[in-house]
Amino acid sequence: MKTKKIPMRICLGCSEMKPKKELVRVVKSPEGEISIDLTGKKSGRGAYICRNAECLKLARKARKLEKSFSCKIEEAVYDKMEEELANEQ
Repeated sequence: MKTKKIPMRICLGCSEMKPKKELVRVVKSPEGEISIDLTGKKSGRGAYICRNAECLKLARKARKLEKSFSCKIEEAVYDKMEEELANEQ
């Protein structure tokens, strides 16, 4: 029997390759709204980050999400994402 391929993604915070199910998807919708997609099914451009707040802080400091989405991200959006990650755990 063939082994099933596990999709791998890179975390923007720690730059480690991990299975997609272990990461949280941050999505930029076609309208330009940036949010955390816990289901992984929202439409739009996606970037992945570990489920801990430390990786989000590293990505925020290095502006990795802004580079990935090619747009400026407000501080309030980062604060909201940190809050959502804390509530999810």
